[in-house]
Amino acid sequence: MGKLYTVYVRSYCLDPEKDKGFFDLVGDLYFTDEVQGQKQYRQHSSINRLDHVRSVTYVAYRAAKNLGFDVRAAARGAMLHDLTYYDWHDPARWHRPHGFKHPRFAMLNAEKLNPAITEREKNIILRHMWPLTPIPPRYREGWVVTLADKYCATQEMLRDHSPRLMKKFTTTLNAMQ
Repeated sequence: MGKLYTVYVRSYCLDPEKDKGFFDLVGDLYFTDEVQGQKQYRQHSSINRLDHVRSVTYVAYRAAKNLGFDVRAAARGAMLHDLTYYDWHDPARWHRPHGFKHPRFAMLNAEKLNPAITEREKNIILRHMWPLTPIPPRYREGWVVTLADKYCATQEMLRDHSPRLMKKFTTTLNAMQ
């Protein structure tokens, strides 16, 4: 099992006491009603948006830390990258095409939630859907979040469609708890 997969699975059993460094960076955002409310929305397959965002954030946090990048910007941008208040599976036309539009919605919501948001964090949120959106991230932390988002989304979809991968995930998660 690879290190990246282990980090991904670990994101499902984070603890504010044991993972103090992580929660020191993002806890003020993570424990808000706005972010916690994301669990009501389905993201990929059976995964809710809060689980997805937490996974992307933890993977980006660990990657940025290992690479010597701005860990705070990567983690906080990742925590807010999908902060939208609707189910994108709903056929309503106002948010279509979702993949192109939701980064701007998320950034506007992130600014309301955190008026002290940095330009780097805004860029991370706005550019995380590259290459679907034409402009790539400006900062290396944005690249980390973009790749973490793709990796976590892929894991979520594959796991839900493969009994073998679901068993591997469950076994790994149980061993960590």
